[in-house]
Amino acid sequence: MGLTVALFVVAMAFVTATLSGVFGMAGGLVLMGALAAVLPVSAAFVTHGLLQLTANGWRAILHRKHVRWDIVGWYALASLVAGVAVSFLALVPSKPLLYLLLGLVPWLTWLPQRWINLDAAKPAQAFLSGLSVTGLNLSAGVAGPLLDIFFIRTELTRHAIVATKAATQVFAHLAKIIVYGAPLIGAGGKGLPPWWVFALAIPLSMAGTAVGGVILDRLSDVNFKRWTRWIVTGVGVTYLFQAAQLFLHA
Repeated sequence: MGLTVALFVVAMAFVTATLSGVFGMAGGLVLMGALAAVLPVSAAFVTHGLLQLTANGWRAILHRKHVRWDIVGWYALASLVAGVAVSFLALVPSKPLLYLLLGLVPWLTWLPQRWINLDAAKPAQAFLSGLSVTGLNLSAGVAGPLLDIFFIRTELTRHAIVATKAATQVFAHLAKIIVYGAPLIGAGGKGLPPWWVFALAIPLSMAGTAVGGVILDRLSDVNFKRWTRWIVTGVGVTYLFQAAQLFLHA
């Protein structure tokens, strides 16, 4: 890996952790696309999982008083089930397919609320969120917009939404690291960034999370939800164009 690519990964770790610290999901979407542009798909999945695990874990710690642990418990159980199921498939998406999935995922945020009767505060639906979100995370690399659907009708504040989603995503990213990381470790870690990239990127992810928390405090609940939708949609459109280019030149 060249120095320019390595520094790019480190910088994106900070920028996207800040985004996630504010909106709870936009950062992961941006980071996955950025990593896929410079790394093999499997290595991008593992790197994304490690950096997002750190960012989400630290965000959950910073906002731990707002976390709904009952939701997290059901989600974690479902993540285990989804991870075991996907591990037997041993399916790694191509880059064109990955960008297509990344481009389509944000459109879930535009589903009319009257069509959605989901509430993560209910145990059965918390389990369903873990099953579906972790499954999508293992195939597209990210699943923030799908997770968001389970929080649209909750009575949680913006702080509780960000904190609880962060805690649930620790398990989703852990599943991704295990499912895609095990084969890479068996191959000697081929394609993964060197250790010093993670040594720099992980604390920067934590710093970006803290910065995002400060910005979050300045947002209203209304602006929080409005900006989240438009940001992830803009990123999704960009990825759809990228997917089209890759398919045309395949």
